[in-house]
Amino acid sequence: MASFDVLLDRNARFAAGDAYCDVPIYPAGNVIVVTCLDPRTDPAAFLGLGPGEGAVIRNAGGRVTPTVLADLAFVTYLSERKLRPEGPLFEIAVVHHTQCGTHVLADDAFRQAFAAAVGEDVAASVGGAVTDPASTVRHDVDLLRASGLVSARGAVSGHVYDLDTGTVTTVVPA
Repeated sequence: MASFDVLLDRNARFAAGDAYCDVPIYPAGNVIVVTCLDPRTDPAAFLGLGPGEGAVIRNAGGRVTPTVLADLAFVTYLSERKLRPEGPLFEIAVVHHTQCGTHVLADDAFRQAFAAAVGEDVAASVGGAVTDPASTVRHDVDLLRASGLVSARGAVSGHVYDLDTGTVTTVVPA
């Protein structure tokens, strides 16, 4: 059985239930989580997010890149114009983590070799190495707040997920 076939079997069981029914497009928990794609950092697991409770954007390092900014600008615009024309909007929670694999981008030789292999500036496309998650999460929260792309009706916060303890610590409150 192929690896994805196992997931398709799980999907058949999921589809037989009703957990996917009536899930709203706007996050019921009023949160959008920006975090890493590392399989050890699943926000449904470490934050207990259920279907429809939060939107999640995942990329290498959970960094706020130009693509993340564009996605958040779209969601903000859609929310302000169509989904929630009045009242407060969601909180954007940036969550970096300990032991992030992007730490290898701090190695200049590795970064340059990888950039040559893929034909682009990896540090720019990924957002940079996460060697000190408290520092990078502060940077990304500042970047989001200064971007002008996030509504004043929303909030931005920054957190670090510790892989050794399973705990999330707030570094930058909303």
